[in-house]
Amino acid sequence: MIIDERFNSGGQIPDRFVELLGRRVVNYWGVRDGQDWAWPPSAHRGAMAMLVNGWSGSGGDCFPYYFKKAGLGPLIGQRTWGGLIGITGAPPLIDGGSVTVPTFGIYDTDGKWIIEGYGVDPDIPVVDDPGLMARGGDPQLERAIEEVLKAIRANPPVPVQKPKYPNRS
Repeated sequence: MIIDERFNSGGQIPDRFVELLGRRVVNYWGVRDGQDWAWPPSAHRGAMAMLVNGWSGSGGDCFPYYFKKAGLGPLIGQRTWGGLIGITGAPPLIDGGSVTVPTFGIYDTDGKWIIEGYGVDPDIPVVDDPGLMARGGDPQLERAIEEVLKAIRANPPVPVQKPKYPNRS
């Protein structure tokens, strides 16, 4: 799975996305007549990578940070924008307009300020070459495909065989 996070201007903090992407299969339901089901149904059993660039900011900075912290796969591309600051609590203006006020920032579990003013570095830097992209190429996506295929070759999926039905006679 390749998540293309480039050009994500944010709006929400994507912790739920990372929780869903991090789901693993915990069991199977053996269907008597038909195909068995993996559970949870939205679990992913394969390799992942995420594409990032300098146009990813705010929640678009936070998503790759959480993806990386969760160990879901490599970040490929260029450093994110670094514009992760929270805005809240500004009253409306009398003419119906509004202003935004930065009111909260982000720091890590070691007590260090993170992301704002810098961004999130990729694990594998790949330049977004506009000349190649104008001709239909995408060096970042091509590298992500290469990395995911390499991870699949290193850890191929192992099918789980349904056991024999128990004798309940």
